Amino acid sequence: MKTLSFFRLVLAVGLCLAVGAVGSLVTTPQIPTWYAALAKPAWTPPDALFPLVWTVLYVLMAVTLWRLWQLHNPSPERRRAVGLWFLQLALNALWTPVFFGFEAIGWGMAVIGALWLAILATILACARIDSTAGWLMVPYLLWVSYATALNAAILAMN
Repeated sequence: MKTLSFFRLVLAVGLCLAVGAVGSLVTTPQIPTWYAALAKPAWTPPDALFPLVWTVLYVLMAVTLWRLWQLHNPSPERRRAVGLWFLQLALNALWTPVFFGFEAIGWGMAVIGALWLAILATILACARIDSTAGWLMVPYLLWVSYATALNAAILAMN
């Protein structure tokens, strides 16, 4: 792997894991207190599963960005895919402080709905220029679909 390519991969992974780490700083104190007191559906996963799943998803997201950066032909399609990728990352970073930090379940629902749409748009934009990059985002969309249903259930129950 060339030095620039490796640097881009490290940068992409670092960026995604940093978003996850910042989110964890907001989430962790709320798990045993506010979040534990919420009514949740029976299909809520154990708390320990979330950081494991998110770590894998952040790495897949990073590899997607890295693949987009590796394309040799800058184009409007590539700029669109990268722009959508950064939009979904920003919405991802926003959801945690809204839901956990502000304890705003309804606003969290609005953010995660926008996040879901941004992920779908990112997948479609990526698939046009690098099908692998598009497919790497599919597990993320599936997890956020599940998280959206969980957010909606918690909103309805509380």
